[in-house]
Amino acid sequence: MAILNVRQLGDEILTKKCKPVRLITGRIREIVEDMYDTMYDAGGVGLAAPQVGILKRIVVIDVTPADDPESGEPAEPMRYTMINPMILETSGEQRGYEGCLSYVGMSGIVTRPEKVKVRYTDENGDVYELEGEGLLARAICHECDHLEGVMYTEHVEGEVITNEELDKLMKEQAEKENKEGDA
Repeated sequence: MAILNVRQLGDEILTKKCKPVRLITGRIREIVEDMYDTMYDAGGVGLAAPQVGILKRIVVIDVTPADDPESGEPAEPMRYTMINPMILETSGEQRGYEGCLSYVGMSGIVTRPEKVKVRYTDENGDVYELEGEGLLARAICHECDHLEGVMYTEHVEGEVITNEELDKLMKEQAEKENKEGDA
């Protein structure tokens, strides 16, 4: 399909609330496919329509884990097209670094629910309820925030740092844990 332009922090469209999709048409399905192509090209796990300049309540998420290296078994797909998603319930808490395709190369600590229950319609018009945890819950919350005109930076605890700084912190933490494990 097509790789779309991902809008960046500071673009006014990212602050606007999206309108519901009233009818799933061929054009909506085309937008969904273009959003997946764009998300994969950018190396993301989620993308919301306003990030590509479309003020519609559409989210794509793919948190499929890597295939099992020992068995060679393919991982179970965790790819979701969410049209008009509505978060029904949340529980627990997870705190960790989060980034965004609309703020490339930056990360910040954000607290999100550990578990989320969401209702949505897929690109075929079928309605689902999904309970997600961990990364999936984080992605659902992050992308649904975009539909409300909210960037993750509004939730960041502390400072936003570059991904290079984050990599350095993670390496230092791993080295520290290795030394403590050897003691």
